[in-house]
Parts: sequence; C-alpha cells; structure tokens
Amino acid sequence: CWWRCNLHAALLPSLLLLLHAWWGSCHPQCLDYKPPFGPRQPLAFCKEYSKFGCCDLKKDGEISVKFDTIMENFDYSGYITCGKYIRSILCQECSPYAAHLYDAEDANTPMRILPGLCGDYCSEYWQHCRYTLSLLLEDLGSPPQFANLTAGIEEDRRKFCDFLELKDKQYCYPNVLSNEELNANLGVVSEDPTGCLELCLEEVANGLRNPVAMIHADDGTHRFFVAEQVGYVWVYLANGSRIDRPFLNLTRAVLTSPWSGDERGFLFKKAYVYYSVSVKKEERIRISEFTLSTYDENQLDHSSERTILEVVEPASNHNGGQLLFGHDGYLYIFIGDGGRAGDPFGKFGNSQNKSALLGKVLRIDVDNNDDGAPYSIPSDNPFLRENEARPEVYAYGVRNMWRCSIDRGDPITGQGRGRMFCGDVGQNKYEEVDLIVKGGNYGWRAKEGFSCYDRKLCQNSSLDDILPIFAYAHKLGKSVTGGYIYRGCQMPNLNGLYIFGDFMSGRLMSLKENVTTGEWQYSEICMGRDRTCRFPKLINSYYKYIISFAEDESGELYFLATGVPSATARAGIIYKIVDPSRRAPPGKCSVKPSPVKIKGKLIHFHPKEELTTLRPPNWSQKLTASPYKPQRPLINTTLPKTQEEKLWLVEKQENTREGNKIFKIPRGQDRGPFKRRGGRRLKLGSVRLVSPNGLSDRGRVEIFILGQWGTVCDDLFTIKAGTVVCRQLGFTRALVVRKRAVLGKADSNVRILLDDVECEGGEKSLLECKRARIGKHNCSHSEDVGVICG
Repeated sequence: CWWRCNLHAALLPSLLLLLHAWWGSCHPQCLDYKPPFGPRQPLAFCKEYSKFGCCDLKKDGEISVKFDTIMENFDYSGYITCGKYIRSILCQECSPYAAHLYDAEDANTPMRILPGLCGDYCSEYWQHCRYTLSLLLEDLGSPPQFANLTAGIEEDRRKFCDFLELKDKQYCYPNVLSNEELNANLGVVSEDPTGCLELCLEEVANGLRNPVAMIHADDGTHRFFVAEQVGYVWVYLANGSRIDRPFLNLTRAVLTSPWSGDERGFLFKKAYVYYSVSVKKEERIRISEFTLSTYDENQLDHSSERTILEVVEPASNHNGGQLLFGHDGYLYIFIGDGGRAGDPFGKFGNSQNKSALLGKVLRIDVDNNDDGAPYSIPSDNPFLRENEARPEVYAYGVRNMWRCSIDRGDPITGQGRGRMFCGDVGQNKYEEVDLIVKGGNYGWRAKEGFSCYDRKLCQNSSLDDILPIFAYAHKLGKSVTGGYIYRGCQMPNLNGLYIFGDFMSGRLMSLKENVTTGEWQYSEICMGRDRTCRFPKLINSYYKYIISFAEDESGELYFLATGVPSATARAGIIYKIVDPSRRAPPGKCSVKPSPVKIKGKLIHFHPKEELTTLRPPNWSQKLTASPYKPQRPLINTTLPKTQEEKLWLVEKQENTREGNKIFKIPRGQDRGPFKRRGGRRLKLGSVRLVSPNGLSDRGRVEIFILGQWGTVCDDLFTIKAGTVVCRQLGFTRALVVRKRAVLGKADSNVRILLDDVECEGGEKSLLECKRARIGKHNCSHSEDVGVICG
C-alpha cells in the first residue's frame, strides 16, 4: 500500500494536467464504471444520495461501519468536530459523480485513494482535523505505515491539499453538489442543444448477412434467434455465444439476391416462417410451419415444413414480411401491397380491396391444426361475414409495413399492453407509424401519411381511414423501420418510449405518448458524446442501414443494422440500446437463464474492433468500418479561396477513384512548393509526431496536406492506422494508439484535416485509407489522436 500511495502522489501533477483538458465535460458515473441509480430502499447513513447515486442499502451500511470504526478513536469533542468531515469524505463513494471525484473515469490513470476536495474545503479540513488522514487510509494497510507516510503531509497544508485537492473547481467536493447546471437534470436522459436524446450502444453480435429479424425464445433460456436474409437462422445464448449449427437453413428455397436493398428474403417468428419463393416462375410469399427437432432443441426439423399460406406477388418489392403472435394467441401476418409504385392493381389498388390479401394485416388461428386445415379464422375477425372480403383480413389500407411489434404494457400498471405498432414505408413523400386496430383502414393508396396521394380516392367520404400516430417527410428519411415500446428493466428512463428508425437516413427516433391528450411527441435519438458513453463495452457509433428492431426476453431493446445493404455481405451488427444517464438499482434486473443443452460448438462473441489503448478488458470500444455517427453536428471550417480551390481539386480527383484513395501525381511532375528544411519537398500525406517533451517516438499525429499541417481527430482510429503512421516515420509498428488528446491537443488555429480514418495497415499513408473528406469532421481538438511507435 505504501508504494501505491507514493505512486499516487508522484503522478498527481501530471494527472491534474490531464484533468485540466477535460474540465466541464464530467458526467455521472460510479466507481464500478456504470451509471448511477435510484436505490430501491432509502439510505440510512449517506442520506443525501437516497434519491440518486451510486450506493444501495448494503453499500451504505458498509460505509456506516467504516465511519463508526474511525470515530472510535475520538472523544466527544473530536467526534463533533471531525465527524462531519469524515462522513462527507466517505459518502462520496455514493455520489453520482463518484468516478470523477476519485478520478476513475479514465482507466489509463491511477484512481485516487480518497475523493477530490475543493481547495477551500481542504484547507478547512486541514485546519480542524488534519491528523485524521491516516485513519481514513488505515484499511488499505497497517496504521504505522500510514502514520509514517502522512506525518510529513499533515504538518504542511500545501502538501496536504496537493494530496487531497481536485483542481477542477466545478466538480470537486463540495462544489459538485451546488453546481445548479450540473444537477438540474441529473438522472434524466441527456439532450443535446437541439433536444436530441443522447443514448449509447453495446455491440452484441456481428458478421451477419443482412440480419432481418431477432426473436427471443420466451422459454426462460434468454437465448434469441437471428434470421439472415439469405435464409439462415442462428441461435445466440444469453452470454452472447452463437451455436455453430443453424437453427434453420432455407438458403436453397429463399428467393433473394446480393442486390443492395433487395426486399425479398427470410423473415422469421417462432416456428413460423415468412419467405419469398419462386414457383413455376411465379413469385410467391410463403408462410410455413416447422416443428422443433426431437434431437436438438436448437434446431428445427427441416423435413417438417408445412405450408400454411401462399400469396402470389405481382412484383419483387413491397413484400412486407412480419409474423407476430398477439397476446390473444393468434398469428398476425403483415403483407405488402404487391409492389411497383402507387398500388396500381385494380380500380382502387390491392390495399383497399378486401378480397385481396395484399396490403393487409391478416389474423389466423394456427392452434389445433395438426389433423385438419392449416389454420382457422378467429370468430371475431372483423370482415368474417362481409361479402367478397377475405375472412383472414384484420386491417387493410397498408402499403409495406416494415417491422411491427406488440407492447408488453407498463411493468407496474399494465397500461398499453397488447397495442400493435407498425412502421409503414411510404411512396415518395412521407413515412408513417401506425397503431393497428381491428377493422382499421390505414388509407393507402388514398393517403400517404397525413397527405392525399390519390386525390380522387382521398376525397371519397366512405374512406373512414385511421391516421398515423406520426408521419415524417423524406428530409428526415425515406424508409421507416418500425420499432418497439421500451418495457425493459435496466433503463427505467426509457419506459414507454417508442424507439424506431429509418433505413435510408440512419436516423434513430422516438415517440412518447401524452396519456392525457393521446398525442405522441417526437424526439430524435443521437449518440452520446464520447465522454457520455465512456462506460465498459459501450460505443457511440453504428452502421447506417437500420434493418430491424428487437427485444430480448427481459424487454431490453436492440436494433439490427448493416454497413452494406446486401444480402451476401457480412456487415450486419446487432446493437443494444443503452441509456447512460441512469440504470436500475443493483439486483433488480438480475436474470438466471435456464440451462440449454448444446449439440455442436459455441462460437464466442468478439466485438468488431480490438482495443487499441492500454485499457483493462471490456472498456469503450469502436467499430472498424465506417459507422454512422449522428451524435454531433459537422464543424464547418473556412479556408482562403486559393486553398479552397486546391481542396476542391483534391476531393474531385479523389472522388474519381475507387474508395477513398487520393489521386496520385505522376512521377516527374512538380509536386508543389512545400519543402522540408534542407530543400527536400514535403509529400502530400507526410506525417509527424508532435510531443511536448520533444520525444521522437510518440506524440500527437499531424499530417501535411495542401501546404499545411493539421491533426487527425476521431474515435475510429485503430492500431492499424497507427502502424501506417509509424512506418512512414521509420518505426516498425505502433505500440499504442491514444485518443481524446491524451498525448496533447493542437492549438485552435491548427485545422483538423482527417476524421473517421480506417486503415488495413499496409497503406503508404493515411490518405490511402478509408476516411472522411479532407477537412470534414465532427469532432474537436480535445479528441486529437496520438501514437506511440516502436
């Protein structure tokens, strides 16, 4: 313990310099690297943190015992004088800003032994109770050790406060409690200046080929099934491992292609399958029933397929593609309008024609069908007795419903239970979200969103259609992906929030119901800034193409996305949605999955990118491809006109090449007037490391482009990109990549020239790597990249 304390004291000056760069960017975080919470029972000792903090009743009791042990060393007057200081210092473990007070937010720096105090408070503590320091430290070693260690500190106020003071005047104790701006919305989902809700993500699966659906088993095992568009279904266990044998393989039967945006494919729910097939050159939607293998509960019996329903598709798009079992036990089938544009089939289109199954929500009963017809019609289906109407029809007037869900209901009141939400893809102006009810007409092709599409049909007084709960224009997105109402346990702030997205724009969005008025309030969801999402396993970027949403057996929410919208590209990832502002109290959401008998091998999950900095396992991780980062507005920078023209020329040349490689100037051609000392011209893409200590093997990465040096600023920069830099400078490889300007940040007059740099490791310069356009970025110098070479 002696060396730990001395190490802490020795590192304190450099540590404070590091913290200086982060002032004003603190966020709530506990010493276990998780968000604070509201204790299930009020605290008895650290009562000021009973509503929100980092201690439950058990931890509060441990602190209370420690306090009593320390106070046994005092008489009554000493107890009265020093008890308040001892109690306050000990209780900072319960503060929602505990990680900041103990300097535990960054695992690259040593954690403080005691919480950081404000200067005035430290001086006051030293004046009245300076000799209690060894008592606060004695549980870390023997009292004689700390008596020797603290003897020299306790007599000198400056040394005493150098040891205890946190130089950040906003976030030190007790100022952190009186900072009104800091505590105004403590424990509430953070919003950026535009009102965008700041959430984070956790990557739970990757390497998937257009993952179109994820369904949990609902049997206590907490395993879930993921369907790829090509026709495979894979089983994932609660620990994230995947079974190597597919649950179902329909790759030979499924009609799909490697085309980007192909809507045909495999869509799955329980043991019922919705997929596209070609029968005698006629495209059909097929709903089939499979039974579970008698030999393996993680496989279906492929020979057991029984066709429940087939519908002829006049075109290859608008396949809909959703099966849901409602709380009533019936199977709901969501089918698109048949494709093409404007539902041109018949006088009013398929969607308004109740004698057609296309453009409908169907409801059928598949129970007790072993010895008879594949399904029966529920007796209360709305059009059962209407002439020329198909009895399967539950609702109509839909265009191409892409992803529907059923509300579990509020976990306490049950309010909302059974409601059915769907995202319906629009024609050319609007996307919409609908609340499906029995017998409802959702307006297509008369209406698109709230607007008339077919004006003659729209003016028909008998239309009596149901308006969407929300619709948005194509400036926000062009293909809605329906989501879920969050009803999980782990993130109480999200309860009741309907979270959905858009496939084309990559936007994550939310709706919140006003239970009094019945209106739904819209809020966009953006990724929390880097510091907001700095928790174990969390990331703040994702692949743009949002294919589907899902919930696990506990009600936690996920979405499935890909970086390449093709059925054959292994670019699909599953993300868990996480609120970094508040979590459920410890123990409330504990899950004990039932055992699963495994036949075959388990493939363990590994995040997309290995860590590139010296962090302990399970720290904040970033993706290696070009994920969508909607968390911050682009920072516009200006150049003199002549430089703008040069920049435009480089980007124009760049865009004529495949990928993001720079256009190379032919040999022998003049490369411009820019020279190093000694007369040798600097090449476009030259790099250097800028170190405040003058070290040649480490420092901030700067690159030379268009006659100026600028920085590389992003959170995607990996060890491979660092190796490209180090090899240019004559080193063998990069040992460590440091982000967030740990190795120094540039002055404000230095431009940020590169962002989102992703290298394979063999490129000659960073300009040959995938990256954003030169000068385009969405970060600041506080995130400048540094490299240590070796």
